[in-house]
Amino acid sequence: MSESLITISIAGLIAGFIFSMPIAGPISILVTSNALKGRLKYCNLLTIGASFADLVYVFIAVYGLTRFYSWYKPAIPYLMGVCSIFIFFIGYTILRTKIDPEKLDDKIHLPERINKERKGGFYTGLLVNILNPTIFFGWLTTSFIIISVVSSLGFNTGGLNLMIDQNITEINNIGGKVIEKPSLPGYLTFDTLEIFRKGIPAQNPQIATTKNFHILSSLCFAISLSLGSIIWFYLLALFIFRFRNKISIKILNLIINGLGLFLCLFGMFIVYKTINMIL
Repeated sequence: MSESLITISIAGLIAGFIFSMPIAGPISILVTSNALKGRLKYCNLLTIGASFADLVYVFIAVYGLTRFYSWYKPAIPYLMGVCSIFIFFIGYTILRTKIDPEKLDDKIHLPERINKERKGGFYTGLLVNILNPTIFFGWLTTSFIIISVVSSLGFNTGGLNLMIDQNITEINNIGGKVIEKPSLPGYLTFDTLEIFRKGIPAQNPQIATTKNFHILSSLCFAISLSLGSIIWFYLLALFIFRFRNKISIKILNLIINGLGLFLCLFGMFIVYKTINMIL
């Protein structure tokens, strides 16, 4: 049991770190733009808030609370609508930001509701991710890929790979073809790696039958994945924060305003997707 929990935790940590790297997401843009403004503490709180939302979604996705999805499915278009407005508002605020060269290390003068250094960052990150339904499906697909690869390599996952596979099937049964189940490359299938697993003890299928282990393994994976995401965004924010002074103020403003414009466009895209879902 302890072996599989360690394996699951390491897999979650790596997954959270790697799959948080794409820079086009709302959280990545918010971390980048605020790090360029010198708001490192705000970035850290933003990351923690976003990762807390990830933790909740990953636990629900992996543990397989299909009753939750039955309730969640009708609310998806409305959540996306609220998310689009929220993201558009944040993007518009960033778009209007102008950095004063003499106050580069001071707090940037933003509207009062956005510039709450201690509370604003956490709540902004939490809301951006908790209101984004694609986070749930994205992390479910990611979890399936990571755990399936780890299991196919012969590591003991305590049957978590089978549980996630069943969750995807059940969700697709409830909502139609909601998630396209990824297929693993041929060199990572269970049969092709049989020769490498001769010296590895067989997994115990009985471990995965206990309800307590299901909860514990899902929680371990969700926590470690969130921690991996926090580590990545902390390193990203720290890197940008330390080297921001090497960029001219004019270019700095252009970069920040460009990120704000991208968020506005992203918000408008979500509005478009929401209208299509409702119609």
